[in-house]
Formats: sequence, structure tokens, C-alpha cells
Amino acid sequence: MSRTERLHVLTVCGAGMGSSLMLKMTAETALQSLGVDAGVECTDVSTARGMSVDIVIAQEMHTSELQDLAPIVLTVTDFLDAAGLEVQLRDALAAKGWIPS
Repeated sequence: MSRTERLHVLTVCGAGMGSSLMLKMTAETALQSLGVDAGVECTDVSTARGMSVDIVIAQEMHTSELQDLAPIVLTVTDFLDAAGLEVQLRDALAAKGWIPS
């Protein structure tokens, strides 16, 4: 079953400003390439803990703290690698049945 409603995506960093903003732009590019309707928001770890989202994207040091926050939690090492993030998103979304595999 594919998901039809808009996804809520959260990019997270320690302070919620620099790297999460870069990652937000990368995520928007990757999601657009996949044709996925999503709203992407950037924030810090503390604020993220109180949010309800579909996907969390962050560095490993933060994703380890946020594993229970969303159905999909992705770890990135390169905040500017839209192609790499697109692959991760495609695989994770297909595994959930939210997009065709």
C-alpha cells in the first residue's frame, strides 16, 4: 500500500541551524527527485524529541538518540550528497510500502 498523504521530514543537528539547514535543502532535492510530496523542517535534537514525524535524517551521533521518533530514521555522513540520500530514501520508503519498489 503506498502512502498518499504528505510526509513530514525532520533534519536534525546539534543546534538546529547550520548542518540541519544544509541537510534540509539536500533532502528536499532528493525527495523532489523521487516525486515524494513532503514538508521538510530542520531542528535541534532537543526540539526533535517532542515532535511527531515520518522521517528523521541526521548524523549518526543524533540518530542513535532519535531511533524511536519516526518510522524511518536515516543516518547521513555527507550533508550535500543528494544522490546518496535519494537512494537511502527510496530504499526506506519502498520498504515501508510508501512508494512502489
